[in-house]
Amino acid sequence: MSDLPPSRRRLLPTAALALAGLLAAVLPAGSAGARAPELRLNQIQVIGTHNSYRFEPPQKEFGLISAAGGSLAEGLQYSHPPLGQQFDGQHVRQIELDVYADPKGGAYATPPIRALTGQPAEYDPEMKQPGTKVLHIAGIDYHSTCLTFVDCLRTVRAWSRAHPSHVPITILVEFKDTLDIPVKGIPPVTLISWTRDRMLALEQEIRSVLSPGELLTPDDVRTPGKTLEQSILSGGWPTLDAARGKIMFLMDNGGAYRDRYVQDNPSLEGRVLFTDSEPGRPDAAFVERNDAAGSAAEIHDLVAKGYVVRTRADADTVEARSGDTKARDAALASGAQWVSTDYPVPGMAARFGTGYFAALPGFVTARCNPVSTPAPCTIPTP
Repeated sequence: MSDLPPSRRRLLPTAALALAGLLAAVLPAGSAGARAPELRLNQIQVIGTHNSYRFEPPQKEFGLISAAGGSLAEGLQYSHPPLGQQFDGQHVRQIELDVYADPKGGAYATPPIRALTGQPAEYDPEMKQPGTKVLHIAGIDYHSTCLTFVDCLRTVRAWSRAHPSHVPITILVEFKDTLDIPVKGIPPVTLISWTRDRMLALEQEIRSVLSPGELLTPDDVRTPGKTLEQSILSGGWPTLDAARGKIMFLMDNGGAYRDRYVQDNPSLEGRVLFTDSEPGRPDAAFVERNDAAGSAAEIHDLVAKGYVVRTRADADTVEARSGDTKARDAALASGAQWVSTDYPVPGMAARFGTGYFAALPGFVTARCNPVSTPAPCTIPTP
């Protein structure tokens, strides 16, 4: 090009622009040479785990639960490895944490089942410290790979910073303050209620671990002058590239818990968690539909409109025992962005004599959403 006269060199940029415009006019969308639409956060699908922190009780405790709790025990026969191992080896990008308020510390430090099985009442001094605790059923099923909410978040943060280009990690938070699974003969624990102030204190725990740049919050999604729902229905979710390396939080509870949390913030202004809401509400962006087989058509419609959805591929070890994949297959086909399972890799259900597992085709970490993704679509290695 350096041998061309100056007048010819000045014409090259103009000619290139003209050629680009011609190609855009004659090439159909999606054909070779056309630029694929930029993928957005709601246009992917990943696998999550249910009660991601949990591992099974020792046999002496399980035996007591089994004798006193009937069928409850069967539903407790699953375990998860530490969170980092799930991210590394199981292609998991959504986790669930059950949280118990413990502002003074010690509220859940001495599970009654320990004394009933001849063990020391206290099992870890960390449980005496103030701060939110992570466990399944207070006093009964309490074993966790990260005992405090902050410990869990630090594990996620460490993995995230070591893998800064990961697709967003989503943390589903279930606020627990009722004993909805009592076991006969085991004294109940007094639970601390989740007031609005305590919910906001949990937000402070999140912000104490994660910087603003590491979080994806409703404020990052909402369009000025619009509600959160209006924003996501008009394409307001950030691009996948912009969301890489981020961590977002979802509330697993609806009803009174949601109403308490959105008080004075109807569109989640300034809040950290996306609420489990319903279409038509200003905070509606995330919707939970856990019955994949029974709600597949509804999930498909919600995803097509722009909502993000969590559903479950299995529950209470039922599918793992039977090997039935109908719910799993419905969940994956529905377009729900987060499909939660207790069995993200093959072999975990072998104890039941089945080969059940729930994973994306090809055991990839993320795939283009089967409902909401524009074609053509590829996701670079997350």
